[in-house]
Amino acid sequence: MNSREYLDKLLSEGRCCFTTEQACKSMGAGINSTRARLRRLKEQRLIAEPVKSFHVIVMPEYRSQGCPPAEYFIDQLMNYLGNSNYYVCLLSAAEKYGAGHQRPQQFQVMIEKNRRDIYCDSVHIKYIARGTLANVPVTLMNSPWGTVRYATPEVTALELLGYPGHSGGLNNAVTVILDLVDNLNPGKLVEAAALSPLSWSQRLGYILDTFGEMKLAEKLFSHVRKTVSTYIPLRRALPLKGSKRCSKWKLVVNSEVEPDV
Repeated sequence: MNSREYLDKLLSEGRCCFTTEQACKSMGAGINSTRARLRRLKEQRLIAEPVKSFHVIVMPEYRSQGCPPAEYFIDQLMNYLGNSNYYVCLLSAAEKYGAGHQRPQQFQVMIEKNRRDIYCDSVHIKYIARGTLANVPVTLMNSPWGTVRYATPEVTALELLGYPGHSGGLNNAVTVILDLVDNLNPGKLVEAAALSPLSWSQRLGYILDTFGEMKLAEKLFSHVRKTVSTYIPLRRALPLKGSKRCSKWKLVVNSEVEPDV
């Protein structure tokens, strides 16, 4: 089997990814010969190699970009890397739920331990670490080549304020959250909050209160009031002196919030 026939066989089986070892076995060639063949396919933009020895077939509509969208292969890639508890997060997850005014420049993926970002031609996969992910609720969504794990809308809303530096800053995070509110279930929001740092719920509750989402805010407050004891800043990097305080959420409001709505 030559290399083009091998790609056709994979596509006929509904597969878009393969490893160098798999190609070696299927084409019946030695490892050096297989690597040479794969290099030629890569030079012709027929395949991409996001990480060493993991290859993705590039369909004609994406050859000018050099790599298909990360959503097409992220599940297979994460399983190859041994990170099966991953999920797509933050702005990338929010976009899937129709929230956000601009397409994210990075494809954001939550994992348990930090690892280097992946750059594959036009595709940039940004990794963000969040402790143990086993119990974090996810939504399985179809992609052109399988299913992908996405943070639920409730997890996304909390994480946008938990990771403002990866969310385009506080104002952008709030903008996206306000776009997300129609997707938020009050009960599921409390369940997600119970698995997250309390400070995330304090900030999110304050934002929901401020912008009139009272049903969601009160449900979240039923969780916060049981355990909150100390004041936290709305924005961690700014000074607290002279800022007003919100006693309900025990929040030092050390920044104005100006969403793009």
